[in-house]
Amino acid sequence: MIIDTDVLIWYFRGSEKARTIIEAALPFSISAITIMELLQGAKNKAEQNAINKQLRVWNADVIHLNESASIRAVQFVSDFALSHSMVAMDALIAAAAVEHNSEFLTANTKHFEHIPGLKMQKFQPE
Repeated sequence: MIIDTDVLIWYFRGSEKARTIIEAALPFSISAITIMELLQGAKNKAEQNAINKQLRVWNADVIHLNESASIRAVQFVSDFALSHSMVAMDALIAAAAVEHNSEFLTANTKHFEHIPGLKMQKFQPE
């Protein structure tokens, strides 16, 4: 299973539902893009350190994009930027999930429901 950034943000905000589903999914995967989004959203170095520490504790498999995923992400933006407001980071994360043929856990199903071949599971935060 690949876990989207939003689910991990819920975890870091203290959501019990996010903690439960993440722990049940161990070992899980995340995109390198998700790590960048988490670190970018940190308010200070202490939060960045806490994120990095938790990622090590989880020992999550980090999916780095290859050429095929990059090509797929470009196509997603081309196909869906105008019709569904597809942004680059979401396209890259979705491309990684499709390339790995993995189930994708997200609360933001609206961002991804139009992606062909994406096996999506909805996370309900509260």
